[in-house]
Formats: sequence, C-alpha cells, structure tokens
Amino acid sequence: MPLASRHVVVVGAGVGGLVSALLLGAAGLRVTVVERGERAGGKLREIDVAGQGIDSGPTIFTMRWVFEAIFAAAGARLEDHVGLTRAGVLARHSFDDGSVFDLHADLEETVAAVERLAGPAEAKGYRAFCERTEEVFHTLNGSFMEHPAPSPLGLARSSGIGGLAALSRIQPFTPLSTVIARYFKDPRLRQLFGRYATYCGASPFHAPGPLMLIAHVERLGVWLVEGGMSRLAEALERLATERGVVFRYGTDAAELTLGQGRTTGVRLHSGEHLPADAVVFNGDPAALSAGLLGAPARTALPSWPKRDRSLSAVTFSLRARASGFPLSRHSVFFSRDYASEFEDILVRKRLPEDPTIYVCAQDRDASNGPPPDGPERLFLLVNAPATGDSNPLSQAEIASCERRVMERLARAGLTMTDGLTPPVVTTPTQFAAMFPGTGGALYGRASRGWASSFQRPNARTKIAGLYLAGGAVHPGPGIPMAALSGRHAAVSLMADLASTAPSRQAATSGGISMRSATTDATP
Repeated sequence: MPLASRHVVVVGAGVGGLVSALLLGAAGLRVTVVERGERAGGKLREIDVAGQGIDSGPTIFTMRWVFEAIFAAAGARLEDHVGLTRAGVLARHSFDDGSVFDLHADLEETVAAVERLAGPAEAKGYRAFCERTEEVFHTLNGSFMEHPAPSPLGLARSSGIGGLAALSRIQPFTPLSTVIARYFKDPRLRQLFGRYATYCGASPFHAPGPLMLIAHVERLGVWLVEGGMSRLAEALERLATERGVVFRYGTDAAELTLGQGRTTGVRLHSGEHLPADAVVFNGDPAALSAGLLGAPARTALPSWPKRDRSLSAVTFSLRARASGFPLSRHSVFFSRDYASEFEDILVRKRLPEDPTIYVCAQDRDASNGPPPDGPERLFLLVNAPATGDSNPLSQAEIASCERRVMERLARAGLTMTDGLTPPVVTTPTQFAAMFPGTGGALYGRASRGWASSFQRPNARTKIAGLYLAGGAVHPGPGIPMAALSGRHAAVSLMADLASTAPSRQAATSGGISMRSATTDATP
C-alpha cells in the first residue's frame, strides 16, 4: 500500500505530537492532528496579560542540534524558521544569605565565579564536576536518549569495551544530592546543582545521579527564542502544514477504536470517527491507563500509582516593574532549607512554607543589559504537589503562597510594582484539567531511583498501531526530550509499516533517517 494512502491520526499538538506529525507528513503519509485546545504547543503555552503574550510553560531551550536534525529531516533549516540567540549567563541564583551567583556558558567564567563565591577548593570541585557531567552525557546520549527503547543491559552493551566501568562512573544507583556532595562542600552549590532534579519533576534527594548530565547540556547552549517559546511550536506547525499535515483544533478525542487487536482510528466527542492505520497519542500515558480514551485503551501499557507522580507547580504570569535586584533572563531564588521544601511537597502534600522561586524575565536579553523602562513580562514558578484532582488548593492557600513568594523576593531586594493587572495564577487543579489523567503532574512519572528512567513507556505500546509521544514518555520531560519522543514515535511507526509492506524500499523512501541526530550535529 503506498504511503500516501496510509492515514495517521496524532492526538495532541504538543511538541512531541508536532514532531511526529511533521516527520510523518514529510515522509509522505497522510496525517491529521486533533487538538482539544485552540492552538499548538501543549505545555508550551502563552498567556495574554494586559495585551502581551507571556511564556507560561517551559522557558529554557537547549539541545539545539535535536531540532536542527528534525527540521533537516523535513527538508528545512531551523534557523530559517526560528530566531535563536545564545545566552552568556545560563541563570542567576540568589541564596538566602544574600549571596548571588551567575552560572555562565563559558567554563572559565563559571570557575572564577565559583571561586569568588566559595573559594578555590570549590572551584576545583566544579572543574571535576564538569568533567564527570560531560562523561555522563556522552555515555547516555546515544545509548539512552537517542535510543527508542533502551534497557539496562542494552545500555551496558552499547557502551562498548569498558562499558560497565563507564556506567558505574555515572553513578546510576546514587541519589543526585549524594553525587553532588562528592564535588561540593558549600551548601549553596549543592542546592544549585541539586535543582536539576526538578527539571524532571523530582526531588534531588531521590532522583538518580545521572541527571547531573543536565549541567553539561546547558553548557552546550541555552538559547533565547525570538518572540517567545511558542514561536517554536508555531514553526513546527507551519512546516508540518506545508508537508500536508491537517490540524483540527477545538477537537477532542473521546475513544481509541480497535479491531482485531490493533488500532483502527479515533472517535471524537462529536461522534465523528477518523479511520487510521496508526495513532500517535501525544498526551500523558496516565490518561490511557485511566480509561480516558476508552476501556480497551487501558491495556496499552501498565498503570502506576498516584504516589509516583512528578511535581506540579503554582505559576504567576504578570507584567510589572521589577527593581532592586538585577534579574537575568533566568533567575532562581533559593529557599533556606531545600530538604524541608521537598518534605512539604512530597510527604506533607502541601505548598512549601519556604519555596524556591524561578523567575523568567522575558524582556531581558542574552547580554544581561539594562532592564526595560517600564513594566516587563515576568513568569514565576513554585513547585507544588500533584494533587490537583484530589486535594485542590484553597484560595487562602494560593494567596498565602503568593505572599510568601513576594516576601522571599523582597529579602533578595526584588520588588514588583506598577502591575498592569493582577497576576494570572495557574494551580495544580488547572494543570490537571489541561492535561487529563495527571492530577497536575507536569513531568509524567517522577524520577525516583535508578530504575525510574527505564519505567517510562517507550513509543510502542501493547496495542498494535498505537504509539506514544510527549514529555511523560521516553526519554523524559523538557522540550528537546519531548521532541526526541516524537521522533522515536515516527521512526517506530515507519519501521512497523515497512515490516508489513511488500517492498521495504517503497515503505521507507522519503522516510525518516534512523541516524542519531546528535552523531551528526552535537557541538
């Protein structure tokens, strides 16, 4: 059967779904994307505040080479569709003792900053930490992140001669906080580098040590997207449309239909049935396990307990005049006691008494020049428990959280005045409504322990013709990881079509390159 007669339905227009749709459309398949919202992006969302759009989801763009390879596979160049500027300062950090520390893209600048903050021994520790994070990245990049279905044994085999020794050096059985403590004695630096666990929605006291590789990923480049992160989603949508993909917004999928043990299409809430040779589900797998796409879809993958959910958040999107503290594009204001903060969230299931606050100042440029003259676009995030479907926050709790946030910022000298409108607040309950089945968890299943990385579902499911994409599946959360998941889904789908086609060449001509994007394009 020619590719042009094969029809794929992609449920969800998040980054993973967009990448799958783009690559499948570019390979010659007929692709329809159904999205319950009114625009593409998923968690990559933009909120209008006083007439200006504010990025209110992921705000950090890394692993540029992943997107360069995806655009190239679709016959395009990333730079022709998305404007990117590399940031010199990765993030500015404020500690409760009043100290401020900048993490730079340049290794030597950061070494000097560490020495000024904590002395020469800690600077030496930072160099050793960087060497190890680079090794971890190169050990796991091709064999885990770029692999569509990794396993512990496969990981060891792919590491080649000395593979087991290399795997032991990445310390997969040791919590991230313990690994970091081997390089740094200063509690501020331990807190700073432990924060990488929250990128996966986890606690540094439970997340596995290999998450340290995020430090190396950021040193390879943190990029500012011209016009905001949503422009990336728009670029993927625009290019996919040019490759023949059809987008249907305001269209909610109600049921995955099956016949003879395989996917036959998607039934919409309107009652319309979209026949399909394959379906890519770009939503949280928990929605399938909960039966939100019909009882038969429950069998697609194993369920897991709610206690394993990752972090949620309370966010504030606002326009205000920020003064008294020199914000960078990305700034972090740490709590006094990180362990107590995660006890509040994960054990007591409540908002932290003393929260760590992330601030994205979206009108600050890559050069850390002078602040805007007037109100600027700000996005604030506090980690929260994913109990949006079982224990919604009261208005009093939300107001108390906002007060504590402003008090912590004020301790650092930062004040926000002349707000054009009240902040737009998003809570775990609202995230639970936006992302069904999650309870507000923003990162899928939490990364707890060494095996957690292999417990995320892969692109293929137990139902023939049903594939998964998104930040809650392998290889994990974050914009580049979601993009890789979309690529894994598209590649797996095309390979399965090829295995049933009369001519493998006919099924793969014009298809998706199986080569690792990173092999070709890593800086």
